[in-house]
Amino acid sequence: MLRSPPSKRSGARTPHALPKTSVAPLRAAKRRSTSSPLSELVSVGRVGKPHGLDGSFFVEQASEDAQRFAVGTTLHVDGEPAEVVASKRSRGRPVIRLDHAAPRGAELAVPRSELPPTGENEYYAFQLVGLDVEEDGGLPLGRVAAVQPGVANDVIELESGALLPLVDACVLEVDLEGRRIVVASGFAPSS
Repeated sequence: MLRSPPSKRSGARTPHALPKTSVAPLRAAKRRSTSSPLSELVSVGRVGKPHGLDGSFFVEQASEDAQRFAVGTTLHVDGEPAEVVASKRSRGRPVIRLDHAAPRGAELAVPRSELPPTGENEYYAFQLVGLDVEEDGGLPLGRVAAVQPGVANDVIELESGALLPLVDACVLEVDLEGRRIVVASGFAPSS
């Protein structure tokens, strides 16, 4: 029997592991009512490239918790509930199959109510969005637009487009009740 030679995949590298930040890892969701409003859903990844021929796919921008995508877990795909029917890891990334098809790039989410409470000095990324950022001297820098994954650490993106590393040396204080983040001088770009 003749076989074709294995194809060379462009970009088939082992991805680097992101270090844990002050954003608490997400844990496996329990089955609950599917009547959650879309505004109460929290993203835990995106549908990535296919893996195999059975409908499995890589999860991009995945939650740090490996149990998040366990078999039997209910995720919301662009707001619609779907159950994980197969789950494994390949090249250090989660690969899952859902009980129905999902378009590439679709958001995978869970209800906020299913997230475990955070510990002291731990925050979910979505809790930081919208907070005002200022330097330790009181100079206002702007408002958090997003928290993005980075190569070495996650980064805070301000509405101005400025990026700040989400590391202890930069972020001195997070005050969720006061809706502000204090960062050390020298990390923000000059105005």
